Amino acid sequence: MDQKSGANRPQNRRTADKARRKKRRRIATLVGAGVAAILLGTALAAVYTSVKNPSGGNPFEHVVTALMGAPQENILLIGNNARDPAGPLDLGTGGGQADILMIAHVEPKHHKVVLISIPRNVLFAQPQFNNPIPKIKSLFFIGAQMHPNQAAQLSVQAVEQLTGMKINHWVVTDFNGFEDAVNAVGGVRVDVPGRLYDPLHSHANLYPGWQTLNGQQALAYIRIRQNEASSTVRVNDFQRMDAEAQVLEALKEKLLSPGTDITSIGGLMNTWKKDIATDMSTSDLIALAADLPGAKVVHVTLGNLGDSMQIASAPLPGINQENYITGAYYDVLNPQHIYQMLKPYGSTGSSLGLPPLPAPSQIPVQVYGSQAVVNELKSAGYPVTWMGPGNGTYPVQIMYPSGDIEWGFQVGRTLATGNGIVEPGSPNPNAVVVYAQ
Repeated sequence: MDQKSGANRPQNRRTADKARRKKRRRIATLVGAGVAAILLGTALAAVYTSVKNPSGGNPFEHVVTALMGAPQENILLIGNNARDPAGPLDLGTGGGQADILMIAHVEPKHHKVVLISIPRNVLFAQPQFNNPIPKIKSLFFIGAQMHPNQAAQLSVQAVEQLTGMKINHWVVTDFNGFEDAVNAVGGVRVDVPGRLYDPLHSHANLYPGWQTLNGQQALAYIRIRQNEASSTVRVNDFQRMDAEAQVLEALKEKLLSPGTDITSIGGLMNTWKKDIATDMSTSDLIALAADLPGAKVVHVTLGNLGDSMQIASAPLPGINQENYITGAYYDVLNPQHIYQMLKPYGSTGSSLGLPPLPAPSQIPVQVYGSQAVVNELKSAGYPVTWMGPGNGTYPVQIMYPSGDIEWGFQVGRTLATGNGIVEPGSPNPNAVVVYAQ
């Protein structure tokens, strides 16, 4: 489907198209704009239905002044990637992990909202659970199997430990209301950064430049991370998280623009109620909505593509009940960097539950192949020896001595390739060996 035909689809095909979309929708790849859209829409709907002004003025104007001195708060937005769940906190027929983790840090006094995106693949210690692939997103799945359901609570605990920030409230969605949210306001206007084409997964088919996207197009836009049209634009999770914030800002502006009929937002209240779960009361939502009009929105992403690496299966004490990590792609973040980044927003420290990484000066490295890698490691403070031409099977292969996985993590983060593999079995028991093409 091309962009133009999607925008002009006849209304009498809406029901059939929605049924087909529901059948093929791959919830596992949706992102946080849907969460925030539902939160914002529900907040405004709560305002409209609870404190609307019969005279036609600003429905929350009378509470804004009182809230300007309110304390800061942090709201954790969670996107459940379950397929066909009975509710936002349920596991459904597949998935059921926190594919989206985003903190909305609200500063009423400064009229500011900071969106803090947390990569879903963060390596995070879970010593009390039998979780072979210990990513932060998995705690939602573990909690959803508990009685009573603790999916949101386990996610909150992990995010508080990772960020050092107190989470005041949480909101969970399974995204069923996202398309309706965008369509209800007549679409959102965004600047598409390049040609986007993904016929197999997100079904995105967009061209560069400013344009108004309807619900289906916006959904595809925020899903795409496997772009057949480019090797650099929208090809990873970090670029996808940037798109979340971009669409959220566009939706906020549209929801709060003078030309938007707030009565239509109130009409979606019942639709969105079934698609979200939250510990926020109506008064909480009203207070949130009072902070939103005109608020400055800042986006912060924890980590970057260089923190991503493929980690081979290996022993890792304290990572889970088995003390063994199963091979997968993980984001290995630096707690010190997280703390420094989030300190302005109230962080008191950061922990992934992992042993601290040793200093580069304590890790001997031998490099086969690229002289540029030798120079990069030397400039970072590693004692490096160039061993000659490389013969590795990966662009960057990092082999650490058995038992010294932290050495591998540190070298992997320093090289910051995003596609390197970190594995045990170094041919030198006293050094990390790097094969770099």
